[in-house]
Amino acid sequence: MGDRLGVVWDDRLAQYDFGPGHPFSPLRTQLAMRLAGDFGLLAHPHVTTLGPVEPVDDALLLRVHDADYVAAVRQGSDEPHFYDEAFGLGTSDDPVFPGMHDAAARVVGASLLGAQAVHEGTVDHAVSLAGGLHHAMRGSAAGFCVYNDIAVAVYWLLDQGVERVAYVDVDVHHGDGVQAIFWDDPRVMTISIHEDPRSLFPGTGFPAETGGPRAPGTAVNIAVPAGTGDQGWLRALHGVVPDMLEAFAPQVLVSQHGVDTHFEDPLAHLLVSMDGQRMAFEAVHRWAHRYAGGRWLALGGGGYEWVDVVPRAWTHLIAIAAGRPIEPEALLPDGFHEFVLESLGRQAPGRMTDGRQPWPKPFDHGFDADDALDAAVLATRLAVFPRWGLTAEPGLWF
Repeated sequence: MGDRLGVVWDDRLAQYDFGPGHPFSPLRTQLAMRLAGDFGLLAHPHVTTLGPVEPVDDALLLRVHDADYVAAVRQGSDEPHFYDEAFGLGTSDDPVFPGMHDAAARVVGASLLGAQAVHEGTVDHAVSLAGGLHHAMRGSAAGFCVYNDIAVAVYWLLDQGVERVAYVDVDVHHGDGVQAIFWDDPRVMTISIHEDPRSLFPGTGFPAETGGPRAPGTAVNIAVPAGTGDQGWLRALHGVVPDMLEAFAPQVLVSQHGVDTHFEDPLAHLLVSMDGQRMAFEAVHRWAHRYAGGRWLALGGGGYEWVDVVPRAWTHLIAIAAGRPIEPEALLPDGFHEFVLESLGRQAPGRMTDGRQPWPKPFDHGFDADDALDAAVLATRLAVFPRWGLTAEPGLWF
């Protein structure tokens, strides 16, 4: 496996900040970068830091977003009490802040820089933890997301001649913005595994959402029940994603790694552990090599337990992408403990594990039609597998 990794970072990415008390704090990403550095990952010979990062220009933003929306974001950047419900700006989720346009456009620039490095072959994989703003729509902000960095990066790849891009989203929330933008584009497959939309924002991502008339079967949604833990989540992930990637044969894999699936996350209702998340990252890494020639852009996303969860999870992501996985039982470095205690007045976790040992039970083994998780996975497979010549029903029923 290739392990040349580009990690995109610029301290100015922390300017994407909705203010004190907002859950989407840049501290999450700063702590993750700090922990990755304390583990020596950023100094590894096969790891390159990609930067500085500049805001993208309007021409790139307008590839994805409506002109009047971009103008509204600029206006909100200069008017502290700006509010426009139609554009989703000035809300509790997406309050305006000074310099918002440039800050959001820089996040887009970070994901674009990673996509460019992967496409040009200077790295095998790229990670941009500041990215992953998957809820932003063409004409509105939503769910802490102002500009859709993912869609801009994917469109850039398509404009360079890439014929097929697969997008895999493991955030607890449905990747609705990315799905909407590429709904009718057969060149892009969007795959999202998320909490059932009947119990969580944004209320979309049902299995029946399968793509527009020109792109049937390119939107894939796995809606797992609230309360799903490691075993069910990994079973669902493995029961759908590799089959779809093999059928679609992407030339580049883009993934969003929100870690709000964790059982400590305050904004959702899944019960996935650090160990389950790490195994998902490992799987996406393997799939990038198996189905996309190793060309992989991995982005951040949600995750609102800033100290216990996000830094550990995203450090695992960087380590896996670098081909230098960290042992789950590894102790967090002393320097990180000291930094967290001094800056936040609380203790960091002790190890890089939650002490779980999950494994993805194959969907063909032990299928139970009365089990809510198995029923959810089957619903997704029935909705999209036949469009790709795949058998939806599990092979062994017992």
